Amino acid sequence: MATSKSSFCFLVFLVSNGITLSFGDICQPKEAALFVFGDSIFDAGNNNYINTTADNYANFFPYGETFFNYPTGRFSDGRVIPDFLAEYAKLPLIQPYLFPGNQRYVDGVNFASAGAGALVETHQGLVIDLKTQLSYFNRVCKVLRQEVGDAETTILLAKAVYLINIGSNDYEVYLTQKSSVITPDKYVNMVVGNLSTVIKGIHKAGGRKFGVLNQPAMGCVPFVKALMNESKGCVEEASALAQLHNKVLSVELDQLKKQLTEFKYSYVDFFDLSLDLISNPSKYGFKEGDVACCGSGPYNGYFSCGGKGAVKDYNLCENPSEYVFFDSVHPTERADEIISQFMWSGNSSIAGPYNLKTLFQL
Repeated sequence: MATSKSSFCFLVFLVSNGITLSFGDICQPKEAALFVFGDSIFDAGNNNYINTTADNYANFFPYGETFFNYPTGRFSDGRVIPDFLAEYAKLPLIQPYLFPGNQRYVDGVNFASAGAGALVETHQGLVIDLKTQLSYFNRVCKVLRQEVGDAETTILLAKAVYLINIGSNDYEVYLTQKSSVITPDKYVNMVVGNLSTVIKGIHKAGGRKFGVLNQPAMGCVPFVKALMNESKGCVEEASALAQLHNKVLSVELDQLKKQLTEFKYSYVDFFDLSLDLISNPSKYGFKEGDVACCGSGPYNGYFSCGGKGAVKDYNLCENPSEYVFFDSVHPTERADEIISQFMWSGNSSIAGPYNLKTLFQL
């Protein structure tokens, strides 16, 4: 009997009148792997194993309070988007790359790091930036070739889905430490250019199927509204920067489709989806879209959940599932589940030209 990620094969024998007849291999397709790149929206605990600041950790109460009943390093009361997508794809929870236990790379691995950006300079020295995440992926590819062989690894990498969410931390730095030298257009081109370079790097290693989220409605996030002293609605400057990114990213993905062999992708409209969740929470079964469950200050927008950073006092709601935001930046598990459902089976206006379910089946 031989096992692999791409197939589970066995020989069928029929014994008749003492004569053994072989009918050859029967192979059952196995699920495609999931490799995850990005920031705190996707981080499953990598930052637990690096030296960084309190703002980049979620390994303390109340993070993880609902589903896991303990803090895992996920910036949520429970599961995050890759956890749900793994479940829908019939995969186990995808482990963080830096997790010290045994790794099953044949199912994929999560490289995401809270605070990370597409630009190396974003929170440099405190996070695993996107370029370093790519270098870790290349290491994994070498391990896979050693463990299961070149042929099986090539099949595994081609069948796998590569999920990427990056950019919010780059733009947070730009908005708060704005340099008059760099225009928004130039900065966005730098961010998308670095993201494109990493996609090309994954493709060079054998990746073919990509799920890429655009930037959410950043100006409507509690942290941004509190930071920019916005009392009447969303911060237009922040949302405009996100929309500029999204326009450039959409064009870039279309160009990559023309340039890269067998390149297929799902472009997820995180902007419109997040804006609708925040603006119309009751439509999705929430009671509160503006104010975070955990934090302090206006909208609970000060990043103080858990009291481990500069601000020690924080408010904590009784039922996170009634809120879109768990802390001042990150969705609750319930919101992550809804976002994941749209990513998995949404129509082309939310996830196109393919949704994640179709990508996994290709």
